[in-house]
Amino acid sequence: MKKTISLIIAIFNRKDELFELLTSLSHQTDKDFEVIIVDDGSLIDLRPTVELFKETLNIQFFRKDNSGPGLTRNYGARRAKNDWLVFVDSDVIVEKGYIENIKKNISEMPCDAFGGADKVHKGFNLMQKAISYSMTSVFTTGGIRGSKKAVTKFQPRSFNMGVKKSAFEKVGGFSEMRIGEDPDLSMTLWENGFITAFFDNIGVYHKRRVNFGKFSKQVYQFGCARPILNQRHPNYVKISFAFPSLFLIGYILGFIEYFLFGKGFIMAMYGLYTFLVFFHALYKTKNISIAAMAIISTYIQMFSYGYGFLKSWFLLNVLRMKPEEAFPTHFHK
Repeated sequence: MKKTISLIIAIFNRKDELFELLTSLSHQTDKDFEVIIVDDGSLIDLRPTVELFKETLNIQFFRKDNSGPGLTRNYGARRAKNDWLVFVDSDVIVEKGYIENIKKNISEMPCDAFGGADKVHKGFNLMQKAISYSMTSVFTTGGIRGSKKAVTKFQPRSFNMGVKKSAFEKVGGFSEMRIGEDPDLSMTLWENGFITAFFDNIGVYHKRRVNFGKFSKQVYQFGCARPILNQRHPNYVKISFAFPSLFLIGYILGFIEYFLFGKGFIMAMYGLYTFLVFFHALYKTKNISIAAMAIISTYIQMFSYGYGFLKSWFLLNVLRMKPEEAFPTHFHK
């Protein structure tokens, strides 16, 4: 049976990134797919950028009031004509065989949803490459965003995610969560008996945040979302989710140990960790500047995520606040 694809892009501003993404889509070897762009209340006019690709892509453009990425993707999904929904973030670039490989994979591997790797493009700046390393490294996320060997049950993420439209509709699509809405959907699919898969030949080039401040804010929000996800999906809680928080606590204890007791055993362990991160990043990137910046991005990731996780866990489990009360900006009102 012929596999049909609707590719959905939820976007807020980011005009230049949209142009790069649509350019990469216009170069696909398989051009039999539709593109649905949903403007989530952008403050700039994105329509002129979309119009540039009217002749090369089967493209639809919609604009709506701001409601966050999840509900915006749902809006696009309701307007999709095809059997498979493929979601990509606006800050990615896809290779020319992306659509062709997706169709081949879903024809050969039975599944209800899938995801692919998170890759770094040679044209990214040094900071983007360092952040990409941190988000895909075995020393931070365990490599779950970069290799199927790193996981036993793959959890697709919305920067590169496909779902059967029938399965998507059965579970109600993305939830009201603004942060963490994609792992929430993946686990909801599992709870309803649907099967997810990892395809290693559909990686996307993910630009991510352009500076450390924005990156810190992003991973802090991810950390805040995880205890909420743990409450919503208790069967999929892992002790590894708390590792960044333990990393942060351990670092604080190391300072206390050193300045109050004159001992440096704990800090020596962090020195070894830093050493390993640097040389692993150097091995992966072949660039000493990226490796040095990867140390900074790794510590930002661990500290920001760890703090967000601790704060969220305390509010939800000690103060017994509801998620919507503790983090009202994480939910669509």
